[in-house]
Amino acid sequence: MKDPIDRSGLRPQFWKRLPLDKLTKKEWEALCDGCGKCCLNKLEDEDSGEVALTRVACRLLDDETCRCTQYPIRHQFVPECIVLKPSNLDTHAYWMPQTCAYRLLWEGKPLYDWHPLISGTPDSVHKAGVSVRGWTVSEFETPEDEWEDHIIEEPT
Repeated sequence: MKDPIDRSGLRPQFWKRLPLDKLTKKEWEALCDGCGKCCLNKLEDEDSGEVALTRVACRLLDDETCRCTQYPIRHQFVPECIVLKPSNLDTHAYWMPQTCAYRLLWEGKPLYDWHPLISGTPDSVHKAGVSVRGWTVSEFETPEDEWEDHIIEEPT
């Protein structure tokens, strides 16, 4: 599979050497591992603040590629989609999947070996079994009051 993220010409191991707010836009985008888990609808417990992933995917997620079908213009369709950036990680990182590179680096943790920046291939996230490929359900076909029935343990 061709990587939809251009990972050419990046500074060597930039994710290990630079703070997140010093990355270029291209380096920031290259942190995405392509798992698709950020596009799963989440439920937050009002009392504990705990966030649970569901298998209910955003209407724009392509279940095979694990990518947003309208990424550059996604806010035209899903205004509430979060644009993650270094300046808002403090308020949004807890919503991100546990294996997400943005969250991991924000928490001071290393990337997993299956991350495309380390493995050199975008397929490694799927081969490691941590992507949503092939097992989501559509938010169009799943009423919001049934999302709780679709809570999943995050594949890590």
